[in-house]
Amino acid sequence: MDLLLSTVGWVGALAVLAAYALLTAGRTTPTSRAYQALNVVGGAGLLVHASLHSAWPSAVTNAVWLLVGGLALARVAHRPAA
Repeated sequence: MDLLLSTVGWVGALAVLAAYALLTAGRTTPTSRAYQALNVVGGAGLLVHASLHSAWPSAVTNAVWLLVGGLALARVAHRPAA
């Protein structure tokens, strides 16, 4: 179980870093589905990991990160196709 939970945390960290790297490199935009999905996955993985280790400041930060990303992803998913 510890390995599974560590893997969830690492996947979350890699997703957030990938989103940031892609945005910084100009390979995605803040309004893309991929960017927002990576942030949602990242926030969720890091939230689970931080919560299980009682790292509450990090857990709350990642809960907000997940919420913001989820709202943005919902907004992007409902916009008309260009």
